Amino acid sequence: MNPLHTRGACPRLAEPMQTGDGLIARIVTAGPIRVDAFIRLCAAAQEHGNGVMEISARGSLQVRGLTPSSAAPFASAVAELDIEFCDGVPVISNALPDDPTALIDADALAFSLRRAMAARELALSPKVSVVIDGGGSPHLDALTADLRLRAIQMADEAKLQVSLAGDSASATPLGVVALDDAVDVATHILAVIASRGPAARAADLLRGEGIRVFNETAGDRMATATPLPMRPRAEPIGLHKLSNGRCAMGVALAFGQASAGDLMALARSARANGATWARPAPGRALLLGPIDEMTGFVLATAADDFGFVVDARDPRRRIVACAGAPACASGLIEAHALAVKLAEHLPPSRDGIAVHVSGCAKGCAYPGPAPLTIVGTGQGCGIVCNGTARATPQHYVHARDLVAEVLRASQPRDSVDA
Repeated sequence: MNPLHTRGACPRLAEPMQTGDGLIARIVTAGPIRVDAFIRLCAAAQEHGNGVMEISARGSLQVRGLTPSSAAPFASAVAELDIEFCDGVPVISNALPDDPTALIDADALAFSLRRAMAARELALSPKVSVVIDGGGSPHLDALTADLRLRAIQMADEAKLQVSLAGDSASATPLGVVALDDAVDVATHILAVIASRGPAARAADLLRGEGIRVFNETAGDRMATATPLPMRPRAEPIGLHKLSNGRCAMGVALAFGQASAGDLMALARSARANGATWARPAPGRALLLGPIDEMTGFVLATAADDFGFVVDARDPRRRIVACAGAPACASGLIEAHALAVKLAEHLPPSRDGIAVHVSGCAKGCAYPGPAPLTIVGTGQGCGIVCNGTARATPQHYVHARDLVAEVLRASQPRDSVDA
């Protein structure tokens, strides 16, 4: 284990990354976690870290506050739990198991692709990722990836639309392949990226060489892709019906962060109400199931008592914030603490992200533009309207004046989806 992972890469379980509150380890789950194993995972985070856990916008589970001496015991504790996760290139599939609206088993396809990638021993950038969307709900349209496979219905057969470098709206369509050809085509595409060096990304090849280099890898197995209709924003919060007539409950972590103790308490409550699995989900959420529909209301009440977000209109869902100072070594403002204060003054709404609070100009928590971005700088809180954390602030305010600034700037205006 290398406990001091290079900054700029991705923190992994075996290679946690140093930040302001110690080492942070990231686990990209590859399927549902047995609820007992999830409880033990939270206990391990509490024992070996500082007790703070996170679920990212992409659904990755993060454990904070590990130390050089505790990181290895934590990894060993996780290994004993028999949790399936991506140890290499993240292959992200839909988080809801037994989804009656899904066209394919995205988890099974993701497993086959990971196995094929391992067999090829592809040397890909740690930033490369793959999204496999089974066509159900909650979908994965908002996630960016080097390679996207989305199940679509064509006549009486489910096929996969392949696209490159972006989210559902911005990715470059490559074509449509049969389900039986998907793993081989995807592996060849990833091999092309790997052949350009350990830092190469799909976007780099598209800019430098064009789409032809990818078309050649699929040959006559790729049919022409047609534009796909936009789907409503995916919402992980709330009850989701499963194919067996039962349900899963989705809750969100406020600003993507919760204590290990609260997560354990929620998981125990879910277990007491019949749930057998838990799964982190995109949108900084956690799914728990299977449960009965009426039980879902009981579990939602318990989750609310523990401080989790159970209503999609909750003002905390309108703010994206990173950990900020002092938890993050790069943070110049206390982003998380400021977000908590700001949320008290925003009205409930489903309109999407209104404010992005970023500890520094990297904008890790939300790389896209927001109606109002607050970014930590050496001059205080930089204010960016309709831009990203990397943009030059229009002006600067002191942290104590942020509430007034947000109230002024958040008067009725267009907002962007999360």
